[in-house]
Amino acid sequence: MSVRKDRAIVVSALKHAAPYIRLFKGKIFVLKAGGEIFVDADQTRALMEQVGILHQVGIKVVLIHGGGPQSTELAKALGMDTTFIDGRRVTDGPSLDVATMVLNGQINTRVLAACRDLHIPAVGISGVDAGLIRAHRRPPVERENDTTVDYGFVGDIEAVDADILRKQLDNGIMPVVSPLSCDESGMILNINADTVAAAIAAELNAEKLILATGAPGILDNKDDPHSVISYIDRARLEQLKAEGKLADGMLPKAAAIDSALANGVSRVHVISHKLADSLLLEVFTNEGTGTLVVNDIAALTPAEQGEFDS
Repeated sequence: MSVRKDRAIVVSALKHAAPYIRLFKGKIFVLKAGGEIFVDADQTRALMEQVGILHQVGIKVVLIHGGGPQSTELAKALGMDTTFIDGRRVTDGPSLDVATMVLNGQINTRVLAACRDLHIPAVGISGVDAGLIRAHRRPPVERENDTTVDYGFVGDIEAVDADILRKQLDNGIMPVVSPLSCDESGMILNINADTVAAAIAAELNAEKLILATGAPGILDNKDDPHSVISYIDRARLEQLKAEGKLADGMLPKAAAIDSALANGVSRVHVISHKLADSLLLEVFTNEGTGTLVVNDIAALTPAEQGEFDS
């Protein structure tokens, strides 16, 4: 490629991104990244490089990370079984110890180390710290077939103290949040990371909630990775669930998306971390890469609907 052509591409990209930078500078984005991203050092760095660019252009980012694959792997190494119901992990006492070691220890520290390498000022925090997330243990759940499911030491969120995060953001620091919390008595509880991200996004009045996952987006056909839906509203998302079109792993995400939109977050994006630079493409281009979810598609202008057409 000639130097002149290379320069033209760079200049064109900067001009294209400028309106988005102006639009989002100073706004809060909540990014939830699944644990599968942090299994690989190169994937971790690739994501955090993109986060670093958002930070550098003045977007305030709160990162919530999961740790499912690592927890499952450690549990297996320790001879423990892992149980999922409707895409949600059942957490008994030994499983809680595993989750604590993986989430607060291994993954949070690795993300912070990547941030240090990329000169992103970041602080690790969990829902336990300074009462960030107040939660209670989920009671046993009655199911349709007259069975009862006890999810163990799994928490349901009561409240989020967003001021703790705002103070860090206002000081130019990116919070890296582990989705553990505890109840008023100090009982540690494991909370689904998508649920935590949705609650934090709502409490911070975030401009966007972005879910980075292994899927290319929300699919019209869960068995066809090419059936990505470009944009969708809550009613259609609920319809997909009722029709059984959402894979198990997407069920808690769908619940989190619905909660975020119901509580004031105007846009939720589902993107794939497997696509190079998917976060930047979603934020700084018209086309995006995954699925945009809004309260009501009818509220989008024709230009906005065209903006997200395939």
